[in-house]
Amino acid sequence: MTEPIAIEGGKPERETFLPYARQVVDDDDVAAVVAALRSDWLTTGPRVEELEEAFAESVGTAHAVAYSSGTAALHGTMFAARIGPGDEVVVPTMTFAATAACVVYQGGTPVLADVDRDTLNLQPDDFERQLTSKTKAVIPVHYAGVPADVARITALAERRGLIVVEDAAHGAGASIGGRSVGSFGDMGVFSLHPAKQLTAGEGGIVTTDNAELAARLRRFRNQAMDTSGRERETAGAYAYEIEELGYNYRLTDIQAALGLSQLKKLAGFVERRRRLVALYDKRLAGLGLTLPFTPAGTEPSWHLYVVRLPLERLSVNRDRIFAAMRAENIGVNVHYIPVHRLGYYARLTGRRPEEFPVAEEAFARLLTLPLHPGMTDEDVDSVAHALEKVLARYEVR
Repeated sequence: MTEPIAIEGGKPERETFLPYARQVVDDDDVAAVVAALRSDWLTTGPRVEELEEAFAESVGTAHAVAYSSGTAALHGTMFAARIGPGDEVVVPTMTFAATAACVVYQGGTPVLADVDRDTLNLQPDDFERQLTSKTKAVIPVHYAGVPADVARITALAERRGLIVVEDAAHGAGASIGGRSVGSFGDMGVFSLHPAKQLTAGEGGIVTTDNAELAARLRRFRNQAMDTSGRERETAGAYAYEIEELGYNYRLTDIQAALGLSQLKKLAGFVERRRRLVALYDKRLAGLGLTLPFTPAGTEPSWHLYVVRLPLERLSVNRDRIFAAMRAENIGVNVHYIPVHRLGYYARLTGRRPEEFPVAEEAFARLLTLPLHPGMTDEDVDSVAHALEKVLARYEVR
C-alpha cells in the first residue's frame, strides 16, 4: 500500500514551505548596503563601476556594463547590435520570454528554434535551419546553468557574420573547458535576480570584449546621453548630447553594493549548488525520472534542477504531480512554458507547436525542484521522499 499523500488528505512532507529558489543574504551583505545608504551616492556611482570591474574580471572579459535587470540588459545588447525592423534574431523556444522580447523591443523579429533533447539548450542544427538573409544575431541560452554548445553555435554564426549574445542569466559561475560562459560570444548577459546564483535585489550585467559595444551599452542605459551624471559632476559640467533613443536602465549604487558583496561568495554558492545536485542525482536514481544532463567538458552552475517525469508510467499528467508536490509543501515550479505557446509570440511568429517536437515533449514532463545554497542535505531528502511517494501513488500498476 502506498503512503498517503497530502493532496488526498495525508500529512504534508514538510511543516513549512520550501521555495524553489531563495537568496542567501548575510550580515556582510547587509553591512555593504548600509554603507552605500550612508554614502554620497545612492544611484549609479562608484560602486556600480566597482561591480562592473570585478564582474568583468570574474568572467574574463574586458568590459562589463550593469543594468537595472536582466531583461533591460538583454534589450541593451539588441540596441548595441543595431537590431531593427526587418532583422531576425534566432532564440530557443525553451526560455523565459525576455529572450524573445528584447528583439521585439528593437523592432526586430524573434525566430524560434527547437532545443537539444539532453540539455534543452538551443539545438545547433535547428538554429542553422532557421537562418535566412534577414538573420542578424542569435541568442543561445545556458538553460538551468548548463552551458550551451557555444562552439558549434559561434562557428555557424561566424560563417554568416552574425552577432552572438549569450543569455547567461542562468549561468553565473558556469564554464566550458575552464572558461566562463558569457565570454564566448560578442556579448553575454547575466541576471542578478534573487533566484539566481548571486543577487543585487534586481539587476543585470552585460559582458563583452568589444569597446564599441560597451560604449553603446553604457549610453543606452542612461537615456543615450554621451556622459553620465557622475562624469558631469566630477567635471563640474552640465552639458550632454543625445543622438539616439535610450532608456533609464541604470543600476543603483545600493544594488551594486549588494552585488559586490555577493560576487565574493559566488564560488561558494555554486559549489553548494553542485553538492545539492549530486545529492539529488543520487537520491532520485531509480525513480524513472530524466535527470539533468552535464555535457562533457562543462561545469554547470545549476540555477535550476529540472527533472522530466516518466508520464508513460503515470496515470496523471505533470500538472497533477505539480499540485501534489505543492500540497506536500515542496515549492516545485515549471521552467518554462515554451515561448511559442505564449499567445503574443504565437501570434507574432505564426509558429505551431508541432514545429518544436523536443520542446513540446519536454514541456509536458518538466518539473523544477527546489535548489538554492541555503538548503540543507535534509531538505533534499524531504523533496526526494515527497516526490517518491507522489510518483508511487500515481504509478500505473
